[in-house]
Amino acid sequence: MNQIHRETLEEEATHVTDEARMVLPGVQAVLGFQLVAVFNQRFQDLSSAEQVLHLVAFLLVALAMGLMMTPAAYHRQVERGRVSRRFVELSSTLLTIAMLPLIGGVSLDTYLISRLILGAPETATMAAGVVAIVLAGLWYALPAVFRHLKN
Repeated sequence: MNQIHRETLEEEATHVTDEARMVLPGVQAVLGFQLVAVFNQRFQDLSSAEQVLHLVAFLLVALAMGLMMTPAAYHRQVERGRVSRRFVELSSTLLTIAMLPLIGGVSLDTYLISRLILGAPETATMAAGVVAIVLAGLWYALPAVFRHLKN
C-alpha cells in the first residue's frame, strides 16, 4: 500500500538541511578539481575561449555551492534556535535553483574533458548536451512527472 506520512515542520527542516549536507561535498569536490585543472599542463592545450569556458564552469559550480550553503547561513543569522515555514521554503527553493548552475558547470566541464580526450569539438558538444539533458531530466523533469502523477 502507498502510505503517506505528513512531516512536521521540524522534520521538513531536518530533511532539507540533510539534503544540502549530502549534495554539498560532491559540489565542493568538483570545485576543487576545477581549481587543480588550471595548474595542470594539459590546461594549456585548451584554446583561450575554452579556458574562459572553464572559468565560466568554475563560476557556475561556485554559484551552486553558494546557493546550497545559503540556508545554513540564513538559519544561523536569522532564525537561530527555531524553525519556520519561511526557512523550509527558502531552503527548498535555493537547493532547487542550485541545480541549474550545477548542470551548466558540469556540462561545460564535460565539454572540456571530452574535447581534450576526443579532440573533436562536435563530439564534445554532443557529450555535454547529453549530460545536460540527463541531469535536467533527473533533477527537474522526473520530479515534475511524479508531482503531476501524485495530483
